[in-house]
Amino acid sequence: MKRLYYILFGVFLVFIVLIYWSVSSTSKTFQTCNIANSVAIDSIDFKAHDSVLIAASTLYAADEVKALMQGNQYREVWSTPVMVPIVFLDTLYGGMTIVKEGGGKQTHSLRLKSKKGIEYTLRSVNKDPEPLIPEFAKTLGLENIVVDGISAQHPYAALVVAQLSDHANIIHTNPKLVFVPKQKQLQKYNEAYGNRLYLLEFETEGDINWTHLEAIDKLVDTETLQEMKLNLRNELSIDKKALIRARLFDFIIGDWDRHAKQWGWAVQKIENKYIAIPIAGDRDNAFFNPEGLIPTVLSNEYVIPELRPFKEDIDFMEGLVYPFDRYFLIDTPEELFMSEARFLQEQLTDSVIQTSMNIWPESVAKLSEESIVKKIKHRRDDLTTYAKQFKFEIDKQGLVKTTLKGSDDIEFTVGFINCFECL
Repeated sequence: MKRLYYILFGVFLVFIVLIYWSVSSTSKTFQTCNIANSVAIDSIDFKAHDSVLIAASTLYAADEVKALMQGNQYREVWSTPVMVPIVFLDTLYGGMTIVKEGGGKQTHSLRLKSKKGIEYTLRSVNKDPEPLIPEFAKTLGLENIVVDGISAQHPYAALVVAQLSDHANIIHTNPKLVFVPKQKQLQKYNEAYGNRLYLLEFETEGDINWTHLEAIDKLVDTETLQEMKLNLRNELSIDKKALIRARLFDFIIGDWDRHAKQWGWAVQKIENKYIAIPIAGDRDNAFFNPEGLIPTVLSNEYVIPELRPFKEDIDFMEGLVYPFDRYFLIDTPEELFMSEARFLQEQLTDSVIQTSMNIWPESVAKLSEESIVKKIKHRRDDLTTYAKQFKFEIDKQGLVKTTLKGSDDIEFTVGFINCFECL
C-alpha cells in the first residue's frame, strides 16, 4: 500500500513539473498581430498598400510538452499569415467617427458611426485575458494557463459562421476581417488600437436599421428590450421561432458562450404591435476546441460546466442552457423546437457547409476545415435529439431567479424578473 502512495505521489510531482514546464514558454499575457517577413511595423507606409500579410498572433507557439499539457488547439491557425485589407476611418464606408470604446473582459472594441448613421464595431481578434486571470494563478505563476486558453478559440470562426447564418436565415452582424493601422482618425485611441487586426461588423443596437427586415423601429440590446416590455406590455413579444433557431444553430457551431449581452434585437413595428427578432453577436467561441490535459480537465462538466468543447456530440446539455434561454423560452411548445431543428437540417446541407468554408484563406482552411466540417455535419444530423434535450432542460431548470447579465439597473415588477412573459 505504501508503495502505491509513493507511485501516486511521484505521478503527482511529474504532473506539477510538466504544468510548470508548459506554462514557462512565455510570460506575456497579451500580444498584437505580427506582420509577415519580420518587417518592422512602424516602418511601413500603409497608405501605399491596400492589404497586408499578417498573422493573428505568435503568442501561442508550443513545444511538445506544452502541446501535451495545454493542447494543439488552433495554434497553427493563429500563427499562419493571411492577407487582410487595410482600412482608414476617414474613407471606410464614406467616413467613420468614433462613438465610444467598448469591449468585454477579453475583447477590445471601438464603436463607430458612418455618415448614414449606421453603427459598426471594430472587435479585436487578439484577446486580452488579463482581467480573467485569478489572483491565485498569478501567485502560483500559472497565468499562462488562462492566456493560452485563447488558442482554443478559432480567430476566424466568425467569418464562416456568418456564411452559415445566411443559409440558416439567422440575422448576424456581417463580420469582415480588417487591419487598422495607426492613424490620426483614431485620435486618443491611436496607440492602443492602431496597428491591430479586427473584425469589422454591424453593431447589434442603434437607431438605423441595417438588417434585411422591413418596418424595423430600432435595434436594441436585451436590457433595453426588457425596459420596452415594461412599457408596452402585451404589445411587445419576441419571435420565439427565430430565437429557437438561433440557439439550435449555436449548438451546431459549438458556440457555448451565449449569455444575454451576446444578443441584440431588431424591433419590428406592425400596426400597433411590436415583435423583437434576435440578432446573434460575438462569435469568439464558435468551434471552441480545448485540447490537452489541462483544458480537458477544466472543460469537464464537474469543473467548469458551461465551458463546452466543440466535439462531434453534445454530451452535457445542462452546461449549454443559460438563464437567457429560460427567461425567453420557458414553457414553449416542443414542436417549435422540433420544427426549427428540422428547418436547420434542411438548410445546412453538406454542400452549404462545405461551400461556407471557402470564406477562409486556403492556408487557414487546410489547417482546420476538415475537422470542423465533420463536427458540424454530425451535430446537424443529431439536431432533433438536441432540440428535445434543450426544451427539456429549459423547463427542468425552471424560472430565472435573478436578473439577466447586463440587466441589473432595471426596476422589475413582480414576476418579470422570472421570465419575459411573466408580467
